[in-house]
Amino acid sequence: MKLGLVSAILTEYTFEQVIDFAAEAGYKCVEIMTWPKGKADRRYAGVTHIDIDHLDELNIKYIKDYAASKSVELSALGYYPNPLDPDQEKREIYIQHIKKMIVASSKLGINQINTFIGKDKNKTVEENFELFEKIWVPIIQFADQYNVKVGIENCPMYFTVDEWPGGCNLASSPYIWKKMFELIPSKNFGLNYDPSHLYLQRMDYIKPIYDFKDRIFHVHIKDIVIYEDKINTYGAFTYPLNYCAPKIPGLGGIEWKKFVSALYDIKYTGAACVEIEDKTFEESTELIVGACKMSFRYLSQFFDL
Repeated sequence: MKLGLVSAILTEYTFEQVIDFAAEAGYKCVEIMTWPKGKADRRYAGVTHIDIDHLDELNIKYIKDYAASKSVELSALGYYPNPLDPDQEKREIYIQHIKKMIVASSKLGINQINTFIGKDKNKTVEENFELFEKIWVPIIQFADQYNVKVGIENCPMYFTVDEWPGGCNLASSPYIWKKMFELIPSKNFGLNYDPSHLYLQRMDYIKPIYDFKDRIFHVHIKDIVIYEDKINTYGAFTYPLNYCAPKIPGLGGIEWKKFVSALYDIKYTGAACVEIEDKTFEESTELIVGACKMSFRYLSQFFDL
């Protein structure tokens, strides 16, 4: 296993600064963000550390050589839009950029991308599966042509007013994953597994590691705290951010020793990348850098570095 970092939190850094910092902090790999240049529509989105819209052979060689010179691997290209968006124009933009990311990942020799399935929040799960099959079968067929793995993060995207009532990512539970993989059995279609999203839903975040061991392509390490007193105030059907908060590893409720142990049990050898979304550490670059370093120190006890 390789302990890594998701680059989205380093919004002000260039590609070189991200790689330099990862190397300095001890991280072995980075999931690098490749959003299209432009304004973001939510937090942690719109970050571009590699611009795949302007990627030529010289850029490719430079990126590979620079990362190698710092002994930092690029674990995946990351981009998390809503490919099942009810707005057809937006949907097409997202799909085309995912395909660009597949090509770029192949050319860079990474052969892994991470993204969301997406969801039409106003449709039922059954209706969304119809959309899923229509949209994702061609995307995965395209990925198969390039032999690029597609890791779907299991975040429900169910946090803010604009994401209600149904959330913006279909792939939020093992029941859904099972059906996804039945409909698209490709060996290149799998999960970017984040335990915090299962913990938020009061679900077992260890058992699915064993159940879907062949589908776990990439791992996010993000913690979360749930405030029971706030559930007693707001109820369970309110916006989750009314009663929970993302935390850096070790400061929330995830039992990381058990989680990492399960990954060793299934002989997982891929990337496990720290994803920082803890507001406590977001007021300055110094705090963000400190959070990344704290996370590394805490997790080092579980990894053979």
